[in-house]
Amino acid sequence: MIRRIDLRGAAESGPVDYRAAVPRAEFDVEAATHLVQPVCDAVRARGVDAIVEFSERFDNIVQHDIRVPREAIDRALAELDPTLRTALEESVRRLRQTCEAELERDVVTQLAPGATVTHRLVPVDRVGLYVPGGLAPLVSSVLMNVVPAQVAGVGSIALSSPPQKNNGGLPEPAILAACGLLGVEEVYAVGGAQAIAMFAYGAGDCRRVDLVTGPGSIHVVAAKRLLKGVVGIDSEAGPTEIAILADDTAEASYVAADLISQAEHDPLAAAVLVTDSERLADEVEAELDKQVFATRHTSRIQISLGGRQSGIVFVDDMEQGLDVVNAYAAEHLEVLTADAAAHAARVRNAGAIFVGAFAPVSLGDYCAGSNHVLPTAGCACHSSGLSVRSFLKAVHVVDYSRAALAEVAGHVVTLAEAEDLPGHGAAVSVRFGGDVLPAPDSQR
Repeated sequence: MIRRIDLRGAAESGPVDYRAAVPRAEFDVEAATHLVQPVCDAVRARGVDAIVEFSERFDNIVQHDIRVPREAIDRALAELDPTLRTALEESVRRLRQTCEAELERDVVTQLAPGATVTHRLVPVDRVGLYVPGGLAPLVSSVLMNVVPAQVAGVGSIALSSPPQKNNGGLPEPAILAACGLLGVEEVYAVGGAQAIAMFAYGAGDCRRVDLVTGPGSIHVVAAKRLLKGVVGIDSEAGPTEIAILADDTAEASYVAADLISQAEHDPLAAAVLVTDSERLADEVEAELDKQVFATRHTSRIQISLGGRQSGIVFVDDMEQGLDVVNAYAAEHLEVLTADAAAHAARVRNAGAIFVGAFAPVSLGDYCAGSNHVLPTAGCACHSSGLSVRSFLKAVHVVDYSRAALAEVAGHVVTLAEAEDLPGHGAAVSVRFGGDVLPAPDSQR
């Protein structure tokens, strides 16, 4: 069901490109941008009329209004299963607590008497949040997008999720209920690339936004890449990934269950076990054979586990294992080793790290207090998951007195002359009657 990749001894003859050695799913975002370009152009030119046409073509939904009525949101919340509501409320409580802990204060640096620079964080004015509704209606993604935006202080929040036939052309009831729970009133029944274009350009009731966040299909990812010069984006979050670094102390049934938990997202989902134990690998394969056929989405999971993006990777030891997982830079990384905390502390590249036998990725998907909107496709080597910071901009506020400016005026003039930009120097000199000269050597 799942292939094996043997990297033992690979480093003996020189450096190894471990990122290339552990392949990912074929997910050609660049090619998809050519498919979504006409969709985005049409939404820009014709707004809601184009969106309605695409909803009928792609979702088989005939719409008369893309905005979800407030009463539909209220009804969904009123009809929400009490047990599910309690679970959502606890997830919100934990996530809000970690988000509030992330909030940073302004940092004021006094460089000299009368010379201060303040590092100020300012929330984005308006955001568009996308919540997928394809193979799995990700109600938890409502929380993961909305809560950090609210904690950051974003003043205007719009959310969009695909229309569903089973809900009269509205998004999934649970998604609407989560919006009601969080007080989000501006909700649209729009999916795919057309939703991202709606946020970027504006259409109907939806004014253009400054930032778009949230995961989605390849068409959503492609639209975000295409429009990121028009609107800010969080990341290009593609098919989900789990990597597990495990030694022979790991419990095989846990490892198999955790691989399956992410494989059920999507046939393109990646499930990778990195281990130095053949015994563990054999036991995990046996568990997969048993557990996959006992779950609901057997076919989808089999395709994911059997794809080129999944596999059991053998390494000489945990040192090589750390090299492999750092190169792979998984969206989710579990560390199931005898000294899990110490190994986890040496991981540099991962969207989120789950330490030990009782921190499965599923916990992070719902109720750990962490965010599950994370970088995929190796982007964890340079990008972070969604957080309060995603919704904030840093601004430097410069406040100098006349005396403080006079202290560095000569240096400014010197640097301006060095760059052949005399106007820069003159903008300082004019404040002192044009008498400022470059600073003498002793002051440089």
